[in-house]
Amino acid sequence: MVKNGEYVAIFNSIHRVMKAEKTLKELRLPILLIPAPRAVSSDCGLAIRYGATDREAVEGALAKAGLAPEDIYVKRGEEYVKIQGLTGPEAFDLDK
Repeated sequence: MVKNGEYVAIFNSIHRVMKAEKTLKELRLPILLIPAPRAVSSDCGLAIRYGATDREAVEGALAKAGLAPEDIYVKRGEEYVKIQGLTGPEAFDLDK
């Protein structure tokens, strides 16, 4: 289950999502491997869920490891809103 304000990273292969999970867990970042929500597309069927407070660390670690997600979504109410990675302080404003 994805809560309001949480992020979901979608990858284009099972290999990449599993490698991303391993990388993030080695860094002790609080993430969870979940079935990809039906509302978003995922070729591999899995996604990584993480909180807004961990967004910069998670996405930064993925970028550093060369494992940038295919898409990133944030849950807002009953919808998943596609976002474009880190874009500055405004990217963390969930009231938009």
